[in-house]
Amino acid sequence: MKFTAQQIATLVQGRIEGDAQTNVQSFSKIEESKDGDLCFLANAKYEEYLYSSEASVVIVNESLSLRQAVKPALIRVQDAYAAFAILLQTYQELTAKKPKSGKEEMAVVHPSSNIDETAYIGSFTYISEGATIGKLSQIYPNCFIGEHVTIGDNTIIYPGVTIYKGCVIGTNCIIHAGTVIGSDGFGFAPENGSFKKIPQIGNVVVEDDVEIGANCTIDRATMGSTRIRKGVKLDNLIQVAHNVEIGESTVIASQAGISGSAKIGKQVMIGGQAGIVGHISIADGSKINAQSGVAKEILQPNTSITGSPAYDYRSSLKSQVVYRNLPDLQKRIDELERRLNKLNNNETN
Repeated sequence: MKFTAQQIATLVQGRIEGDAQTNVQSFSKIEESKDGDLCFLANAKYEEYLYSSEASVVIVNESLSLRQAVKPALIRVQDAYAAFAILLQTYQELTAKKPKSGKEEMAVVHPSSNIDETAYIGSFTYISEGATIGKLSQIYPNCFIGEHVTIGDNTIIYPGVTIYKGCVIGTNCIIHAGTVIGSDGFGFAPENGSFKKIPQIGNVVVEDDVEIGANCTIDRATMGSTRIRKGVKLDNLIQVAHNVEIGESTVIASQAGISGSAKIGKQVMIGGQAGIVGHISIADGSKINAQSGVAKEILQPNTSITGSPAYDYRSSLKSQVVYRNLPDLQKRIDELERRLNKLNNNETN
């Protein structure tokens, strides 16, 4: 498929610099671009590639000031990354295959389940008693859908996903391979030197427009629901413990762990390998840096923290400056002590 710079600019509401009739037919990274490619530049550290790029069209930020002439036609937008995401989504929609429907021969479907005729059930998937699957949903091979699970319309469940009994998945969700939803929460009570299991009788509720990466685990609640709110995006390899609530449009990067009954607000950003203790609340808009250990509540919205234990991000930057200067500060202290001792000796004499 070929598109002109003008067509692309119209789609992303951009301004063209160069030949508006320049054609592109493929996407590429700016550092690997060739003639006929469409690229974007959003990160200043890649700017040097723009001046040697063989790409035909590059989407850039409106604020970018060129240091020299460039070969590609440019499309200037407010946010190059967001504009490129729009183009990729449009391309995916144009080239997407028609969704499958029906049950493949080797799938096992309990007769009491309620599966819309437009849904697709892949081979070696098991659909349990009382499960409900909505319109156009795609359940790929080797999945397990437990008793009385509800899956909404237009949701994609990739191969190898396990959803335990009673869990609820909304519409327009994507759950990637290997993820487990509804496994038992980590609940045990000390008893005579050992630990007795506490039954986990709740469920997991995943609301609409949620995407969950590969090999995540989301535990069912002890009572009530572990709840993933609308628009949440989870990376791969994330652990969400029992009775956690994650607020709308929150994003969490790989290998983060959230302990039981923690309450995460709306539009929170959690970096990779961050850990959050149980039974605390994280305010809306908080930003938690990678590898941070959060042991206390964040009550002020839009707070940024880092470190382990985590503390204010701006304070940490100031502290880093002090840490780098510690050797010099030590020398200055030693010199001041030497002078002070000399003064004291003179006064004594």
